[in-house]
Amino acid sequence: MKGVNASAPREFILLGFSDRPWLELPLFVVFLVSYVLTIFGNLAIIAVSHLDPKLHTPMYFFLTNLSLLDLCYTTSTVPQMLVNICSTRKVISYGGCVAQLFIFLALGSTECLLLAVMSFDRFVAICRPLHYSVIMHQRLCLQLAAASWISGFGNSVLQSTLTLQLPLCGRKEVDHFFCEVPALLKLSCVDTTANEAELFFISVLFLLLPLTLILVSYAFIARAVLRIQSAEGRRKAFGTCGSHLIVVSLFYGTAISMYLQPPSPNSKDRGKMVSLFYGIIAPMLNPLIYTLRNKDVKGAFKRIVSGKVTFP
Repeated sequence: MKGVNASAPREFILLGFSDRPWLELPLFVVFLVSYVLTIFGNLAIIAVSHLDPKLHTPMYFFLTNLSLLDLCYTTSTVPQMLVNICSTRKVISYGGCVAQLFIFLALGSTECLLLAVMSFDRFVAICRPLHYSVIMHQRLCLQLAAASWISGFGNSVLQSTLTLQLPLCGRKEVDHFFCEVPALLKLSCVDTTANEAELFFISVLFLLLPLTLILVSYAFIARAVLRIQSAEGRRKAFGTCGSHLIVVSLFYGTAISMYLQPPSPNSKDRGKMVSLFYGIIAPMLNPLIYTLRNKDVKGAFKRIVSGKVTFP
Protein backbone atom coordinates (compact mmCIF):
# COMPACT_ATOMS: atom_id res chain seq x y z
CA MET A 1 0.00 0.00 0.00
CA LYS A 2 2.92 2.35 0.56
CA GLY A 3 3.75 2.19 -3.12
CA VAL A 4 0.16 2.83 -4.02
CA ASN A 5 -0.10 5.80 -1.68
CA ALA A 6 3.09 7.27 -3.08
CA SER A 7 1.87 6.94 -6.66
CA ALA A 8 -1.61 8.36 -6.02
CA PRO A 9 -2.04 12.03 -6.99
CA ARG A 10 -3.56 14.54 -4.58
CA GLU A 11 -6.21 15.35 -7.16
CA PHE A 12 -7.52 14.09 -10.48
CA ILE A 13 -8.30 16.06 -13.63
CA LEU A 14 -11.65 15.05 -15.10
CA LEU A 15 -11.30 15.64 -18.83
CA GLY A 16 -14.90 14.96 -19.88
CA PHE A 17 -15.36 16.73 -23.22
CA SER A 18 -12.79 19.45 -22.45
CA ASP A 19 -11.37 18.97 -25.95
CA ARG A 20 -14.72 20.25 -27.25
CA PRO A 21 -15.41 23.46 -25.31
CA TRP A 22 -18.42 24.30 -27.49
CA LEU A 23 -20.24 21.37 -25.83
CA GLU A 24 -19.87 22.74 -22.29
CA LEU A 25 -22.86 25.12 -22.28
CA PRO A 26 -25.32 22.58 -23.78
CA LEU A 27 -24.04 19.91 -21.38
CA PHE A 28 -24.37 22.26 -18.40
CA VAL A 29 -28.00 22.97 -19.30
CA VAL A 30 -28.79 19.28 -19.84
CA PHE A 31 -27.10 18.22 -16.58
CA LEU A 32 -28.76 20.98 -14.55
CA VAL A 33 -32.27 20.41 -15.92
CA SER A 34 -31.91 16.63 -15.57
CA TYR A 35 -30.69 16.94 -11.98
CA VAL A 36 -33.51 19.31 -10.95
CA LEU A 37 -36.12 17.02 -12.54
CA THR A 38 -34.52 13.99 -10.88
CA ILE A 39 -34.62 15.62 -7.44
CA PHE A 40 -38.22 16.82 -7.68
CA GLY A 41 -39.53 13.73 -9.46
CA ASN A 42 -38.06 11.21 -7.05
CA LEU A 43 -38.91 13.28 -3.98
CA ALA A 44 -42.50 13.47 -5.25
CA ILE A 45 -42.73 9.69 -5.58
CA ILE A 46 -41.27 9.18 -2.09
CA ALA A 47 -43.68 11.72 -0.60
CA VAL A 48 -46.77 10.39 -2.38
CA SER A 49 -45.95 6.77 -1.53
CA HIS A 50 -45.60 7.76 2.12
CA LEU A 51 -48.62 10.05 2.37
CA ASP A 52 -51.24 8.01 0.53
CA PRO A 53 -52.29 4.87 2.48
CA LYS A 54 -53.46 3.23 -0.76
CA LEU A 55 -49.82 3.12 -1.88
CA HIS A 56 -48.59 1.34 1.25
CA THR A 57 -47.96 -1.84 -0.72
CA PRO A 58 -44.81 -3.86 -1.56
CA MET A 59 -44.70 -2.43 -5.09
CA TYR A 60 -44.50 1.16 -3.86
CA PHE A 61 -42.18 0.22 -1.02
CA PHE A 62 -39.67 -0.98 -3.62
CA LEU A 63 -40.40 2.02 -5.85
CA THR A 64 -39.62 4.31 -2.91
CA ASN A 65 -36.30 2.50 -2.48
CA LEU A 66 -35.58 3.01 -6.19
CA SER A 67 -36.40 6.73 -5.95
CA LEU A 68 -34.16 7.18 -2.91
CA LEU A 69 -31.40 5.31 -4.71
CA ASP A 70 -31.72 7.49 -7.82
CA LEU A 71 -31.59 10.65 -5.71
CA CYS A 72 -28.30 9.59 -4.13
CA TYR A 73 -27.02 8.13 -7.42
CA THR A 74 -27.21 11.42 -9.31
CA THR A 75 -26.13 13.54 -6.33
CA SER A 76 -22.87 11.58 -6.12
CA THR A 77 -21.78 12.85 -9.55
CA VAL A 78 -23.85 15.70 -11.03
CA PRO A 79 -22.98 18.58 -8.63
CA GLN A 80 -19.26 17.99 -9.16
CA MET A 81 -19.81 17.78 -12.92
CA LEU A 82 -21.67 21.12 -12.93
CA VAL A 83 -18.87 22.76 -10.95
CA ASN A 84 -16.20 21.39 -13.31
CA ILE A 85 -18.02 22.54 -16.44
CA CYS A 86 -18.06 26.10 -15.08
CA SER A 87 -14.42 25.95 -13.98
CA THR A 88 -11.20 26.19 -15.93
CA ARG A 89 -9.62 23.65 -13.49
CA LYS A 90 -11.72 20.52 -13.90
CA VAL A 91 -10.38 18.72 -10.86
CA ILE A 92 -11.60 16.50 -8.04
CA SER A 93 -9.60 15.67 -4.93
CA TYR A 94 -8.30 12.14 -4.42
CA GLY A 95 -10.65 11.68 -1.47
CA GLY A 96 -13.57 13.05 -3.48
CA CYS A 97 -12.78 10.66 -6.31
CA VAL A 98 -12.65 7.70 -3.93
CA ALA A 99 -16.01 8.68 -2.39
CA GLN A 100 -17.57 9.19 -5.82
CA LEU A 101 -16.26 5.85 -7.07
CA PHE A 102 -17.55 3.97 -4.02
CA ILE A 103 -21.00 5.59 -3.86
CA PHE A 104 -21.70 5.47 -7.60
CA LEU A 105 -20.65 1.82 -7.82
CA ALA A 106 -22.58 0.84 -4.69
CA LEU A 107 -25.81 2.47 -5.82
CA GLY A 108 -25.49 1.18 -9.38
CA SER A 109 -25.01 -2.39 -8.10
CA THR A 110 -27.94 -1.98 -5.71
CA GLU A 111 -30.20 -0.82 -8.54
CA CYS A 112 -29.34 -3.93 -10.57
CA LEU A 113 -30.64 -6.13 -7.76
CA LEU A 114 -33.54 -3.90 -6.77
CA LEU A 115 -34.98 -3.98 -10.30
CA ALA A 116 -34.86 -7.79 -10.16
CA VAL A 117 -36.66 -7.73 -6.79
CA MET A 118 -39.35 -5.47 -8.28
CA SER A 119 -39.90 -7.92 -11.13
CA PHE A 120 -40.31 -10.74 -8.58
CA ASP A 121 -42.93 -8.63 -6.82
CA ARG A 122 -44.84 -8.20 -10.11
CA PHE A 123 -44.50 -11.93 -10.81
CA VAL A 124 -46.12 -12.83 -7.48
CA ALA A 125 -48.82 -10.15 -7.86
CA ILE A 126 -49.93 -11.37 -11.31
CA CYS A 127 -49.11 -15.10 -11.27
CA ARG A 128 -50.02 -15.76 -7.61
CA PRO A 129 -52.60 -13.08 -6.82
CA LEU A 130 -54.43 -15.08 -4.14
CA HIS A 131 -51.19 -15.70 -2.23
CA TYR A 132 -49.68 -12.24 -2.82
CA SER A 133 -50.24 -10.81 0.66
CA VAL A 134 -49.00 -14.04 2.25
CA ILE A 135 -45.83 -14.27 0.14
CA MET A 136 -44.92 -10.58 -0.05
CA HIS A 137 -45.30 -9.87 3.65
CA GLN A 138 -43.57 -6.89 5.24
CA ARG A 139 -40.68 -8.88 6.66
CA LEU A 140 -39.81 -10.41 3.28
CA CYS A 141 -39.99 -7.00 1.59
CA LEU A 142 -37.59 -5.54 4.15
CA GLN A 143 -35.25 -8.52 3.74
CA LEU A 144 -35.22 -8.26 -0.07
CA ALA A 145 -34.59 -4.52 0.02
CA ALA A 146 -31.86 -4.88 2.67
CA ALA A 147 -30.20 -7.72 0.72
CA SER A 148 -30.10 -5.51 -2.40
CA TRP A 149 -28.50 -2.58 -0.54
CA ILE A 150 -26.02 -4.72 1.40
CA SER A 151 -24.96 -6.70 -1.69
CA GLY A 152 -24.55 -3.51 -3.71
CA PHE A 153 -22.36 -1.85 -1.10
CA GLY A 154 -20.42 -5.08 -0.54
CA ASN A 155 -19.63 -5.26 -4.25
CA SER A 156 -18.53 -1.63 -4.18
CA VAL A 157 -16.13 -2.29 -1.29
CA LEU A 158 -14.54 -5.14 -3.26
CA GLN A 159 -14.24 -3.39 -6.63
CA SER A 160 -13.22 -0.02 -5.18
CA THR A 161 -10.48 -1.64 -3.09
CA LEU A 162 -9.09 -3.61 -6.04
CA THR A 163 -9.16 -0.53 -8.28
CA LEU A 164 -7.57 1.84 -5.76
CA GLN A 165 -4.73 -0.59 -5.02
CA LEU A 166 -3.41 -0.23 -8.56
CA PRO A 167 -0.31 2.01 -8.84
CA LEU A 168 -0.92 5.12 -10.94
CA CYS A 169 2.70 6.31 -11.24
CA GLY A 170 1.60 9.94 -10.97
CA ARG A 171 -1.02 9.78 -13.69
CA LYS A 172 -4.02 11.94 -12.86
CA GLU A 173 -5.96 12.74 -16.06
CA VAL A 174 -9.24 10.77 -15.99
CA ASP A 175 -10.80 10.72 -19.44
CA HIS A 176 -14.34 10.85 -18.08
CA PHE A 177 -16.86 13.13 -16.35
CA PHE A 178 -16.55 11.35 -13.00
CA CYS A 179 -14.57 8.62 -11.24
CA GLU A 180 -15.73 5.24 -12.53
CA VAL A 181 -13.92 1.89 -12.52
CA PRO A 182 -13.26 1.52 -16.29
CA ALA A 183 -11.86 5.08 -16.49
CA LEU A 184 -9.60 4.60 -13.45
CA LEU A 185 -8.28 1.26 -14.71
CA LYS A 186 -6.92 3.09 -17.76
CA LEU A 187 -4.77 5.27 -15.47
CA SER A 188 -2.81 2.38 -14.02
CA CYS A 189 0.80 1.90 -15.09
CA VAL A 190 0.68 -1.90 -14.59
CA ASP A 191 -1.14 -4.72 -16.35
CA THR A 192 -4.85 -4.58 -15.43
CA THR A 193 -5.93 -7.84 -17.10
CA ALA A 194 -6.81 -9.46 -13.76
CA ASN A 195 -8.85 -6.42 -12.70
CA GLU A 196 -10.68 -6.32 -16.02
CA ALA A 197 -11.47 -10.04 -15.72
CA GLU A 198 -12.76 -9.51 -12.18
CA LEU A 199 -14.86 -6.54 -13.32
CA PHE A 200 -16.33 -8.62 -16.16
CA PHE A 201 -17.17 -11.50 -13.78
CA ILE A 202 -18.83 -9.19 -11.25
CA SER A 203 -20.70 -7.43 -14.05
CA VAL A 204 -22.11 -10.77 -15.19
CA LEU A 205 -23.31 -11.46 -11.64
CA PHE A 206 -24.87 -8.02 -11.14
CA LEU A 207 -26.12 -7.39 -14.69
CA LEU A 208 -26.76 -10.56 -16.68
CA LEU A 209 -27.98 -12.75 -13.81
CA PRO A 210 -30.61 -10.26 -12.51
CA LEU A 211 -31.61 -9.45 -16.09
CA THR A 212 -32.12 -13.16 -16.78
CA LEU A 213 -34.33 -13.46 -13.69
CA ILE A 214 -36.32 -10.41 -14.84
CA LEU A 215 -36.86 -11.86 -18.32
CA VAL A 216 -37.94 -15.23 -16.91
CA SER A 217 -40.34 -13.48 -14.52
CA TYR A 218 -41.87 -11.49 -17.35
CA ALA A 219 -42.21 -14.58 -19.53
CA PHE A 220 -44.42 -16.10 -16.81
CA ILE A 221 -46.20 -12.78 -16.35
CA ALA A 222 -46.95 -12.50 -20.08
CA ARG A 223 -48.36 -16.02 -20.12
CA ALA A 224 -50.55 -15.29 -17.09
CA VAL A 225 -51.77 -11.98 -18.52
CA LEU A 226 -52.77 -13.56 -21.83
CA ARG A 227 -55.00 -15.95 -19.89
CA ILE A 228 -56.95 -13.07 -18.32
CA GLN A 229 -60.41 -12.98 -19.92
CA SER A 230 -61.10 -9.30 -19.28
CA ALA A 231 -59.55 -6.84 -21.72
CA GLU A 232 -59.49 -4.24 -18.94
CA GLY A 233 -57.64 -6.68 -16.68
CA ARG A 234 -55.02 -7.39 -19.34
CA ARG A 235 -54.58 -3.67 -20.00
CA LYS A 236 -54.11 -2.91 -16.30
CA ALA A 237 -51.59 -5.74 -15.86
CA PHE A 238 -49.57 -4.73 -18.92
CA GLY A 239 -49.71 -1.07 -17.84
CA THR A 240 -48.33 -1.86 -14.39
CA CYS A 241 -45.53 -4.05 -15.76
CA GLY A 242 -44.84 -1.84 -18.77
CA SER A 243 -43.38 0.96 -16.63
CA HIS A 244 -40.98 -1.45 -14.96
CA LEU A 245 -39.94 -2.99 -18.27
CA ILE A 246 -39.11 0.42 -19.73
CA VAL A 247 -36.96 1.28 -16.69
CA VAL A 248 -35.23 -2.12 -16.90
CA SER A 249 -34.49 -1.64 -20.62
CA LEU A 250 -33.04 1.84 -20.10
CA PHE A 251 -30.81 0.87 -17.18
CA TYR A 252 -29.60 -2.61 -18.14
CA GLY A 253 -29.21 -1.80 -21.83
CA THR A 254 -26.79 1.05 -21.20
CA ALA A 255 -24.99 -0.57 -18.24
CA ILE A 256 -24.34 -3.78 -20.19
CA SER A 257 -23.05 -1.71 -23.10
CA MET A 258 -20.58 -0.05 -20.73
CA TYR A 259 -19.37 -2.96 -18.60
CA LEU A 260 -19.72 -6.07 -20.76
CA GLN A 261 -18.77 -4.79 -24.22
CA PRO A 262 -15.08 -5.27 -25.11
CA PRO A 263 -13.19 -1.95 -25.14
CA SER A 264 -12.07 -0.51 -28.47
CA PRO A 265 -10.12 2.60 -29.49
CA ASN A 266 -13.30 4.12 -30.94
CA SER A 267 -15.41 3.51 -27.81
CA LYS A 268 -13.99 6.38 -25.69
CA ASP A 269 -16.67 8.97 -26.37
CA ARG A 270 -19.37 6.31 -26.61
CA GLY A 271 -18.50 5.15 -23.10
CA LYS A 272 -18.86 8.68 -21.77
CA MET A 273 -22.28 9.14 -23.35
CA VAL A 274 -23.47 5.73 -22.14
CA SER A 275 -22.36 6.55 -18.58
CA LEU A 276 -24.22 9.85 -18.73
CA PHE A 277 -27.35 8.05 -19.85
CA TYR A 278 -27.56 5.45 -17.06
CA GLY A 279 -26.06 7.83 -14.49
CA ILE A 280 -28.14 10.95 -15.21
CA ILE A 281 -30.85 10.52 -17.86
CA ALA A 282 -32.31 7.22 -16.61
CA PRO A 283 -32.79 8.43 -12.98
CA MET A 284 -34.55 11.51 -14.40
CA LEU A 285 -36.85 9.43 -16.61
CA ASN A 286 -37.80 6.86 -13.95
CA PRO A 287 -40.25 9.13 -12.04
CA LEU A 288 -41.81 10.31 -15.31
CA ILE A 289 -42.28 6.74 -16.53
CA TYR A 290 -43.85 5.56 -13.27
CA THR A 291 -46.16 8.56 -12.91
CA LEU A 292 -47.27 9.01 -16.51
CA ARG A 293 -48.06 5.31 -16.99
CA ASN A 294 -49.42 4.56 -13.51
CA LYS A 295 -53.03 5.38 -12.62
CA ASP A 296 -52.44 4.67 -8.91
CA VAL A 297 -49.69 7.29 -8.63
CA LYS A 298 -51.64 9.84 -10.66
CA GLY A 299 -54.71 9.18 -8.53
CA ALA A 300 -52.66 9.61 -5.35
CA PHE A 301 -51.35 12.96 -6.61
CA LYS A 302 -54.90 14.13 -7.25
CA ARG A 303 -56.12 13.01 -3.81
CA ILE A 304 -53.23 14.78 -2.06
CA VAL A 305 -53.70 17.99 -4.04
CA SER A 306 -57.47 17.98 -3.41
CA GLY A 307 -56.92 17.34 0.32
CA LYS A 308 -58.69 13.96 0.31
CA VAL A 309 -55.72 12.22 1.94
CA THR A 310 -55.27 12.43 5.69
CA PHE A 311 -51.61 12.94 6.39
CA PRO A 312 -50.10 10.58 8.99
